[in-house]
Amino acid sequence: MSYLAPSEFVTKMVDAGESKILMSTRDTVIRAYMAGAILALAAWFAVTINVNTGQPLIGALLFPVGFSMLYLLGFDLLTGVFVLAPLAWLDKRPGCTLGGVLRNWGLVFLGNFGGALTVAFLMAFVTTFGFTQGPDKVGTVIGNIGEGRTLGYAAHGAAGMATLFFRGMLCNWMVSTGVVMAMISTTVPGKVIAMWMPILVFFYMVFEHSVVNMFLFPSGLMLHAKFSILDYLIWNEIPTVLGNLVGGLAFTGLTLYTTHVRTAAKRRIEAAPMPRVAA
Repeated sequence: MSYLAPSEFVTKMVDAGESKILMSTRDTVIRAYMAGAILALAAWFAVTINVNTGQPLIGALLFPVGFSMLYLLGFDLLTGVFVLAPLAWLDKRPGCTLGGVLRNWGLVFLGNFGGALTVAFLMAFVTTFGFTQGPDKVGTVIGNIGEGRTLGYAAHGAAGMATLFFRGMLCNWMVSTGVVMAMISTTVPGKVIAMWMPILVFFYMVFEHSVVNMFLFPSGLMLHAKFSILDYLIWNEIPTVLGNLVGGLAFTGLTLYTTHVRTAAKRRIEAAPMPRVAA
């Protein structure tokens, strides 16, 4: 069977969350490192397409290649475990504690950051010929992204912070939807098509993804963009992580779990009284 009903794939979500909480530290970090690296490479790829074609839609259409690769290889993004791990805890799976959820999140964050930072260095090195000259067109655009999406938010104060947080929420609504939609199919083409759609929406709408930003912003700093590490953390990464957490849980994880696992009792319809027949 190539399609699973929602009640079936939501159970798979809980199973996946349990597996991630109980996974060894070594495997968790390795899988998170590779996920961060592949997603960073996909972001570099998409920006290169945008620069060379001048058509952001083409970059958005092709960016999900990276997401599909890392999902099919069984690697883990922070945005995904934000949604899956808590479901196993809520479902009271054996050994799945709140501490285990937080441990998983922390390890995946570190692994994702390490992988994204590695590709950021490689990108900065390649686009500057080993830091011997200024960045090429792609490197320049990546540096400008970092400035616009830190100092640009800061210029609006509290409203900018709220905008950043909401973009993070909207992002992981779509990204986590891609993670779980891949579970509705048991075939590779079905999984890829299902996850492709929401990832395309997130990227084209320029929502804020914490792991993509782990690549874009350190890249900008390596290329001497005009913002600081503190700007990056306060005016992007931290609010984005929080927005990703809230959006993924509120719009995807908890809604699906509540309506397909903890389903409410069906309404009872009272039988209509039989009409009286005149004698």
